[in-house]
Amino acid sequence: MSTSRPSVAAPAESPEGLAHTAATTTAATAAPTAATAVTDASARRAALRRAVAVLVLVLAAALVPLFGPSAALDGTGEAHAPGLGVVTLLRIAMFAALCVLVGESATAWLARRVPDAPGDLPRTWALVAAFTGAAAAIGLALIVANGNLLPDSFADLRPGRLYQTTDGRLALLEVNAFVAAGFCAQSRRPGTATIPLAAVIVAEALRAHPEVGPENNPLIGSALTLVHLTCAALWAGGLLQVLRTMRAWRSQPTAGAALLGLYARVAALLFAGVTATGICSTLRKLPLDSAFTTAYGRVLVAKLLLVAVIAVLAVTARLRLRRSPDPYAAVVPARVEVIALGVVVAVSALLTAVPAPIWWDRPLWG
Repeated sequence: MSTSRPSVAAPAESPEGLAHTAATTTAATAAPTAATAVTDASARRAALRRAVAVLVLVLAAALVPLFGPSAALDGTGEAHAPGLGVVTLLRIAMFAALCVLVGESATAWLARRVPDAPGDLPRTWALVAAFTGAAAAIGLALIVANGNLLPDSFADLRPGRLYQTTDGRLALLEVNAFVAAGFCAQSRRPGTATIPLAAVIVAEALRAHPEVGPENNPLIGSALTLVHLTCAALWAGGLLQVLRTMRAWRSQPTAGAALLGLYARVAALLFAGVTATGICSTLRKLPLDSAFTTAYGRVLVAKLLLVAVIAVLAVTARLRLRRSPDPYAAVVPARVEVIALGVVVAVSALLTAVPAPIWWDRPLWG
């Protein structure tokens, strides 16, 4: 004999209840959609800003070699060396690669000192940067092997000549150092890349220091260039990598702000080093009355103006980082600072390519 349980009928909802349930469901469905739309819009704006920054840097890398030498030499009476634009372009590529590699090594060291830092880091650019630097160094080495002139044909490419001069041996050292830095950066101990990178900076300091005028002690000039180039590479490359790391740590803004704060303290010392060595090198290499009548002086003045703008941006970013409750308030001026530093790298490459000023009298010191 089977017994059946009485069925319990579901209570009928009123029209008002049905309307409230439908509205709640619609709101719950619309909330994630609105949040997703806001996130997508923010991502598109961020991608647009990055694209504009890259465009500015690419234009600087293209316009400085194309028009920089002619503008600097116009009306000075100095000879326009053949291939000056190509040399400038190669040096831009080499300096940019050096900044990226040095910046990655320095930022990795800083990131390890951030309390509770996330483990994820941005994708490394070391291999691409090392390849770019090595390719640019090879191009410069071939020009050095041809007597600092652009080769007219493949017959002029005689790398064996590099062993016959000091500039040639230094050029070979830079090529090998960039290749070694690429291998070290991809190894289990990427920090070892600092050794070949230091070799690049030393070689560049010895090669780039022109013996102008009655140079009493060229090693003083090389030492100044060594410190100047080291500080500049850490400053520009470090800020770029710090901003990339902050973007990778955007889920933990406190850690990103702490990393930027660590970099800011180091950058103050780097700026002091760049300024002091730049002033000393200028007094040694440029007659004061030739600041606007020589190509070297004009490019140097342009570089100084850019550095002044960068200093204002750096101070603005540091003040925002210290006073604003938003940990990422300093990102916007810091991004503009990175773009300006990229332009300074291009102008610095032009500065090393234009003719050195001629001293008719003895320098004031050194």
